[in-house]
Amino acid sequence: MSNIRKSLLQFTFAGAYMKRWNDKLRPMELLEVDKQAHKMIVAWLLFMLNAEGRLQGERIKLGETIVEGGIFDYFFRLVITDIKPPIFYKIRENPQHYSQLLQWVQGELEPVLAPLGQGVWERFVAYFAPDRKKTLGDEILEAAHLYASKWEFDLLKGLNGFDDEIPEIDATFTRRLEAHAHLRGVNELLAGSGNVLGRLANLCGQLRFQKRWSQTPRVPETSVIGHMFLVACYSYFFSIAQGACGARRQNNFFCGLFHDLPELLTRDIISPVKKSVENLDGFIKEYEAAELERRVLGPLREEGYGRIAWRLGYFLGLDTGSEFHESIVVDGVVKRLDFEQLQNHYNQDAFDPKDGTMLKACDTMAAFIEAYTAVRNGISVDELHQALWRLRHQNRKLVIGNIHVGALFADFD
Repeated sequence: MSNIRKSLLQFTFAGAYMKRWNDKLRPMELLEVDKQAHKMIVAWLLFMLNAEGRLQGERIKLGETIVEGGIFDYFFRLVITDIKPPIFYKIRENPQHYSQLLQWVQGELEPVLAPLGQGVWERFVAYFAPDRKKTLGDEILEAAHLYASKWEFDLLKGLNGFDDEIPEIDATFTRRLEAHAHLRGVNELLAGSGNVLGRLANLCGQLRFQKRWSQTPRVPETSVIGHMFLVACYSYFFSIAQGACGARRQNNFFCGLFHDLPELLTRDIISPVKKSVENLDGFIKEYEAAELERRVLGPLREEGYGRIAWRLGYFLGLDTGSEFHESIVVDGVVKRLDFEQLQNHYNQDAFDPKDGTMLKACDTMAAFIEAYTAVRNGISVDELHQALWRLRHQNRKLVIGNIHVGALFADFD
């Protein structure tokens, strides 16, 4: 039996506090939750390319490995936050020291992860077993991690010319990324603006610069890309609790991961503004769709990545009118459903199902926790208190399948 708890949601949010490259001069604060989002976006691109030609079951298994591996790595990183990577690599080379570190991390994480179900906890333990053989999913995650970290490093490299560690770090990134050049898509990503995949990965990275609640002071601040990762994780947890099939679980994760991608083109326009001007919300959606086609989907198709373009469109609900609609794929055609139909009749890998109502609840929950955390940290402004009241009130009776979302909101007193 799986159960979603407040502690799991708050722990996932903790990456919004965790600063990266904290010993270097930085043009802006670089946060762990943002890096993880960028990493998983790149991992999805590599997954799409390296899963081509595989049977459906193999693709779903690979996707599951990448999604859960990414979440497990993130949680592990949150626990060992103060250990710099070079020191961690040294610890990992010593079996005794690494075993002791693993035991400590597991002790910290078991109360958080175990309520999701025994299977999840067992997979977490197995994932970090020292004798586990590396898989294609591991390689994809490693390449994505290196890309996202190097993307950050390139932001600060020019500011740290006085730092004698910089040339060595730069060379290490180059060497380690070249070791993954056999994966489809790695060279294209490294080509940067010379390839549509490189341009897309770079474009997504820029969502780090876009802050949510930009008119409202908050501690910590969250970016659009960090919010997308939170929604992705929450969607995955909700999917497990709902008993979702493998395809549905990972679709929900990736839907969460991309659901605000159009905001890269229009900026984060808050709901009260959208709703206060007649027809503004509809106009914004039309503009987002046009810009998405011009800058992302069209170029992907033109350069031979039509499958990636179609998949992004499916996640963003282009065929149903919203990413917050349940949908399935039958004979290549997207069909819109409601939650009960999806849960009771189409919760099977063959239908490639994805949720909408549950994704919306996770989006709302992430926004609520952003406001809740800021208030708990002493930022007492009317906008935050109003948002907390409105979101809690609107969702107080919401039940989705076997998840009482209203009760989850009530846990945050």
